[in-house]
Amino acid sequence: MTYEETIQYLFNSAPLFQHVGGAAYKEGLSTTHILDAHFNHPHNQYKTIHIAGTNGKGSCAHTIAAILQHTGLKVGLYTSPHLVDFRERIRINGEMMPQQYVIDFVEEERSFFEPLHPSFFELTTALAFKYFAEQHVDVAVIEVGLGGRLDCTNIINPILSVITNISFDHTQFLGSTLAQIASEKAGIIKHKVPVIIGECNAETRSVFEHKAHEVEAPILFAEDNKEVLSSEFSDLYGHKLRHYTTRSFGDIYGELTGECQIKNANTILCTLHSLSKIFSVTHEDITYAFEHVCEMTGLRGRWQILQEHPTIICDTGHNTGGWQYLAHQLAQIATSGNKLHIVFGMASDKDIERVMSTLPHEACYYWTKASVKRATSEQTIANIATKYDLHGKTYSNVAEAYEAAVNNASTNDYIYVGGSSFIVADLLRYKQTALPHEENT
Repeated sequence: MTYEETIQYLFNSAPLFQHVGGAAYKEGLSTTHILDAHFNHPHNQYKTIHIAGTNGKGSCAHTIAAILQHTGLKVGLYTSPHLVDFRERIRINGEMMPQQYVIDFVEEERSFFEPLHPSFFELTTALAFKYFAEQHVDVAVIEVGLGGRLDCTNIINPILSVITNISFDHTQFLGSTLAQIASEKAGIIKHKVPVIIGECNAETRSVFEHKAHEVEAPILFAEDNKEVLSSEFSDLYGHKLRHYTTRSFGDIYGELTGECQIKNANTILCTLHSLSKIFSVTHEDITYAFEHVCEMTGLRGRWQILQEHPTIICDTGHNTGGWQYLAHQLAQIATSGNKLHIVFGMASDKDIERVMSTLPHEACYYWTKASVKRATSEQTIANIATKYDLHGKTYSNVAEAYEAAVNNASTNDYIYVGGSSFIVADLLRYKQTALPHEENT
C-alpha cells in the first residue's frame, strides 16, 4: 500500500473520533493492554510525562517537549488530533515519523490487530509507543486523547502528570458536572508521581486533592504558585510575541500569543520545578523553547498568524473554555477600529449556542462547515446566529468562505478562521494549494 492508502485503511477500519465523534469512542483499556503486551510494553523503555485537561494540553505538551528537546534530549511527542497529516501526532524532536514506518506497521501487524477491532486512537497509541521505543527516545511527552482514567494513554507510569484545566467538553462521556469531569481526568494521577494542576475551582480542587492523597502523589496547584507575574504583547526583532515577567525565570518571550497562553505558561513554568530535579534545564532552554516552540515541534493553529495585510489568524479553540479567551481577543480587534471578518463553523457535539453567544456583533461573518461528518451545517449555524444578532452569509465549505473573506477584506482588516479544529484543518489543507494571492504568505 502507498502511504495515502494506508492512512485511508486506518480511517476506514478503525473509526476516527475526529471524523465521526462518539461512534468511535471505545470505553475501557482491555484492547490497549492486549496491544501493549503484543509489543512488549514499549512505553516502559523510556521516561514519560502525561498531560491531560480540557484545554491547553496541546500547547503545554509542545512547549514542555521543546524545552526538553533544547537540553539535548531525544524527545518523543504524542498529541491529537492532527490537522493535515496523520503523522503530526507522532514526532521525535519535532520530526514526524516516516511515512514508510506507518506503512510497515500496518502491513506487518494488521493480521494481529484486525481481529481485536481496536479504535483508531488505541491503534495510534500503540504505534506511537512502539516507535518511540525503537527510536530510543529519552523521554516522551504524552497528551491524553479524551478524559484520562479510561484513556488508552493511561497505561504509562510517568515521571510527572499535568492536568491543565477543567471545563465542559465531551460531557456525554466524562460527566455533566465539573466534578465528574475532573474525576475522569484525575485518573491519570499515579502512585507517588508528582502532579501539577494548572487551573481549578472549589468544585474540582477537592477532587484532585482527594485523588492525590489516595495515591500519595505530591500535588502542586499552579494558581497557588504564580510564576507569571505579568504579560503583554511585544515586538521583538520584528516578531509579535507575548512577553512574560516571571517570578523565577526572568523575562520570557512566547511565540504563542493567545490570551489562554498566560495560564498555560504559568502551568508550564510550575512543571519545571519538578522536571529540573530529573533533567538539567537551563534558563536558555526555557527562553529559546518558548520563543521557537512552533518551529521546534510543528505546533500549528494556536492563534496562528498566517499572513499580514490583511492579518489572517486561525485558532483551533472549539469549546466554551477556549472561547472565553478567544472571544475577548476578537472583541478587542472588533472594537479597535479595524474591520473583522470571521470564518466560522463548529462540530455538532459542542455547545454551539454558548460559544456563539460570546461572538462580537461588530464582525462580518462567513458561516461554513468542515469536511467531516461531525460538522454542523452552515445553515444551522446561520440560524443560531440570528438569535444573537450576528450577521453573515453561508458557504458550503471552508475554502469558499475563506476566499469570500479575503476578497472582501482591505489591507488593514483582520480575518479570523476557527470555531473548530476541523475548520482550521480544512483551511490549512486549502492553503497548501498556494493560490496566487497567497504565494508570499
